[in-house]
Amino acid sequence: MDTAKDTHQELLNRNNELLRQLEEANDTIEAIRSGQVDALIVRGEDGHRLYTLKTADQTYRVFIEKMNEGAVTLNRGGIILYSNSRFAAMMNLPLEKVIGLNFNTFIPEISASKFNEVIKRGWDEDFKSEILLANKNFQLTPCLVSCTTLDLDEGTALSLILTDLTSQKEAEWELKVKNEQLLAAQNAAEKLNNELEDTVRERTNDLLISREHFKLLANNIPQMTWTNLPGGEVDFYNQQWYNYTGRRYGETAGWGWQHVVHPDDLPHTMEKYISALKTGNIFEVENRYKKWDDTYRWHLNRAIPLRDDKGEIIFWVGTATDIEDQKKEMDRKDEFIGIASHELKTPLTSLKGYLQLITNYKKEDVPPVVKQYIEKASVAINKLQRLVNDLLDVSKIQAGRLEYAMGEVDLSNLIKLAIENAKHIYPLYDFDNQSTLGLRINGNAERLEQVLMNFVNNAVKYSQVNKQIILKTAVHDHVVRVSVTDFGIGLSEEQLDKIFERFYRVEDKKFMTSGLGMGLYISTEIINNHQGKIGVESELGVGATFYFELPLLS
Repeated sequence: MDTAKDTHQELLNRNNELLRQLEEANDTIEAIRSGQVDALIVRGEDGHRLYTLKTADQTYRVFIEKMNEGAVTLNRGGIILYSNSRFAAMMNLPLEKVIGLNFNTFIPEISASKFNEVIKRGWDEDFKSEILLANKNFQLTPCLVSCTTLDLDEGTALSLILTDLTSQKEAEWELKVKNEQLLAAQNAAEKLNNELEDTVRERTNDLLISREHFKLLANNIPQMTWTNLPGGEVDFYNQQWYNYTGRRYGETAGWGWQHVVHPDDLPHTMEKYISALKTGNIFEVENRYKKWDDTYRWHLNRAIPLRDDKGEIIFWVGTATDIEDQKKEMDRKDEFIGIASHELKTPLTSLKGYLQLITNYKKEDVPPVVKQYIEKASVAINKLQRLVNDLLDVSKIQAGRLEYAMGEVDLSNLIKLAIENAKHIYPLYDFDNQSTLGLRINGNAERLEQVLMNFVNNAVKYSQVNKQIILKTAVHDHVVRVSVTDFGIGLSEEQLDKIFERFYRVEDKKFMTSGLGMGLYISTEIINNHQGKIGVESELGVGATFYFELPLLS
């Protein structure tokens, strides 16, 4: 009987224990369901193990997605393993196109060195720093980046939290203006209440006069004017800028001027601007600025650096000159050139035909003196026809209609043909063929011959003493350079910068030449359409080498 009682009692105890465990399990399930717990520790044969619930991961992801900051995760190679929607929006890209990219895609060249330092330290320790990011439209955004490492199943990754500092920077610029105004007021009060030494007073007066002169000059010229720091941030605009754009200082200070540039012109403008900041060369570019009434007008931008005694740049001074009317006049000029050249072509063709008929007249002998006049007239007509053809080419270039068929071209044959034509036109000159056989490129033989003849014509014009001209080919890294070298008057540094511009002619009192200054401009467009490069090397008084480079066919 005692054994039966014991067994009954054990069953009751076991039943009570099971009921307790069931109640505990129900409480745990309710806590999980209501989100009171995110993880469980379970004891197993190998000891205790931590199990994270999927809802906890989901909560974390929802939190990250709702953040106002951008968030990305990078591997050791800089590849974006994860990105939230906010970062994709900051870079103006769809989220699916951000993941898998290298983060360096969004780092402008001006910030590359600093970003590499930030990433290097971020892998070693939690680290924060300010950098610039560039979206797909080349617009720069100042950001605070916070780095920390994460241990994932796949290995260690780097988490970046990116905070947009644009509003903060604008506020800082506004605060800077207020501080400058306060400082000016303090200086004025100090000047009224304190007597300074004569030398200090004189220097202060000189500084104030220079500053007021600058402001007076800047605010009374028709151009928009600015100054920017060596890093690129603009710290001053003249009154004309505010009148034109209708913007406040804080809206365009720093890098805010990007919002005023036409979106189509911004990439080229940024490329030129950052290149000037990096090299210290003069910044010059044409672009369109938005007016206060949301219309755009063309401007010529030009900025030069001011340097200290050590040659270091202190700041840049820039101007933006309205060239909208000049652009329109140039368009009308191009339209006139197109109409005039078409109208001249027909009578020229007829006149050339009549001269050929007279030359071939067989019924009676044409007097020798008449034949001589006909030959001179034919030379003049051929020259005029070349000028008309150049005008037609220019009008086609401006209309974007300079098109021609492309095919395989043997450069040695092309150079040989050009030399034959040159010898016929310029019998007093010595043309030296130093080309290599078997070089073939993809192009249009007629247009490339036109480029070569333009080079030859220029060589002849400006080398009337030494009459040797060399046509040469050279190959480097699967690219062929075709060059024409003369030993004439050469070009100055200023002429080298302008020689390929439309209507530019080298003026020399000893060698006054004819022409409209369009040959090299047309040649540039032809080589650009061949995806090649055109250039010149020259030394004043020694000679010049004009060349173009094209990729060889395999």
